[in-house]
Amino acid sequence: MNVPAVIFREYDVRGIVGEQLTPDFAHTLGRAFATAVRRRIGNAPRIAVGRDNRPSGEALARGIREGIAAAGGSAIDVGQLPTPALYLAERQLGVDAGLQVTGSHNPPEFNGFKMVVGGEAFFGGDIQGLLRLIQRDELDAGEGATGADQTVRDRYVRAVVERNGPIARPVKVVVDCGNGVASLVAERVLSGIGAEVVPLYCESDGTFPNHHPDPTVLENLRDLQATVRRVGAELGIGFDGDGDRIGLVDETGRVVYGDHILLLLARDLVRRAGTGHPVIFDVKCSETLRTGLEQAGLRPVMWKTGHSLLKAKMKEMRAPLAGEMSGHMFFAGDYYGFDDALFAAARLIAFLAGTPGPLSPLLADVPRTFTTPELRVDCPDDRKFPVVEAAARHFAERYEVLTIDGVRMIFPDGWGLLRASNTQPVLVLRFEASSEAALVAYRGEVETWLRSQGVTA
Repeated sequence: MNVPAVIFREYDVRGIVGEQLTPDFAHTLGRAFATAVRRRIGNAPRIAVGRDNRPSGEALARGIREGIAAAGGSAIDVGQLPTPALYLAERQLGVDAGLQVTGSHNPPEFNGFKMVVGGEAFFGGDIQGLLRLIQRDELDAGEGATGADQTVRDRYVRAVVERNGPIARPVKVVVDCGNGVASLVAERVLSGIGAEVVPLYCESDGTFPNHHPDPTVLENLRDLQATVRRVGAELGIGFDGDGDRIGLVDETGRVVYGDHILLLLARDLVRRAGTGHPVIFDVKCSETLRTGLEQAGLRPVMWKTGHSLLKAKMKEMRAPLAGEMSGHMFFAGDYYGFDDALFAAARLIAFLAGTPGPLSPLLADVPRTFTTPELRVDCPDDRKFPVVEAAARHFAERYEVLTIDGVRMIFPDGWGLLRASNTQPVLVLRFEASSEAALVAYRGEVETWLRSQGVTA
């Protein structure tokens, strides 16, 4: 089958429905995934298959299941559920792997496929391996089976509630599901731990009629902010389309970004499990997070951006907690080590319930800094990595630089980040400083250098 290589990305397979993603393609991908899993484990695989609530999901999931069976595997339909619930199914159902049909936070015309094998993220070279199997027509053939297990959604609700409730006091929370698949479980989870839930756009509708389900975009939080203020809630929580990323606002409607969400969760970790634990965060996070973790008696570990990369590092270091600026929050210790926005929401509410409330006092001690949002600059794929390497050499002549993922420049009163996106032909920049003047200066210095390299910021 002739397939477009561009849809085989770093962390998933993703494309436009009807053009790049069709039921026939899904059938081929299902065969390829079953083939890859069989080669890894040595026998016919059992694979759980879930989907989010996009209209194209059922046809694509059916293609996946039939493709798995055509390769001699067994496909178990676990229904429509958040991506973290698919990860839970992969751990609890005695299967070898899991595949979620999800467009995540991408526009409605997109869909995609996220995969996990034996509790490990399936990404990077694994995904490129699927492309090679298809291109070389090296797909297994056999007579497998398809079946169903519709208990997973209830299992998932129970798993999250049991680990986070009952909470110490009722907490009033506005929950904006953006009509994504978290709509199917969010109220049950959060009311199950004892929260007073005010639902907003919690009717499951994969056409997303109210706003796009991406809580990292400020415009998508406007209704949440207004509703929190109107009803007098202690906090507001937003979910992305498949329930693995979280957004947060305090009782005034002020946005709490991913790094400070992680700081709140880290303070809760100390309450639950004591000090000394490593907490992993990605290179986009604020220096105030590192300082806050140290002050809490935890060990801050900066690592590469990318949820699959953080999961692997978390397992390597046996860290109980990790997080990304993008709102992916990962929980081990009393959970399974994957990113789960509903679990994060329940844990935040439980933490808040142990205080007089509301949310903003819990971050009142964090120093105010000046930051840019994530800045994205077009740069061709064949140039973006050489530009970052040149930046590391150039700025190392004047500043301390960290090259964990791209180049993070440590300025006298702040820092800047320049890294190549793993998924798009762009460079990603972010800056933080102790004053607005310093922020403008640091950003200007890096953007001036980029222009000298032929990259217009």
